[in-house]
Amino acid sequence: MASLVPCPHCGQRPKEEFTVKGAALARPTADASPETWFDYVYLRDNPRGLYDEYWHHTSGCRRWLVVTRDTATHEIEGVRDASAKKEAAE
Repeated sequence: MASLVPCPHCGQRPKEEFTVKGAALARPTADASPETWFDYVYLRDNPRGLYDEYWHHTSGCRRWLVVTRDTATHEIEGVRDASAKKEAAE
């Protein structure tokens, strides 16, 4: 049985429709130090537990999503539109 991802726009969809693009990290400001930018671009934690990732619904609505996934079990805890995350941060 295929794993299903609860897309907020399309409903339950097979995980094969999505492309995982990486950690959903807060982007540094334009005037941040070179060290801050280096850390953002090149250094990543490898956490165990819940982790936010950017996923693209490539074969569906083509929206960017933030998927909260447990890195130990691979279970998806939640999915939201990536633009909703941006609005919440402002």
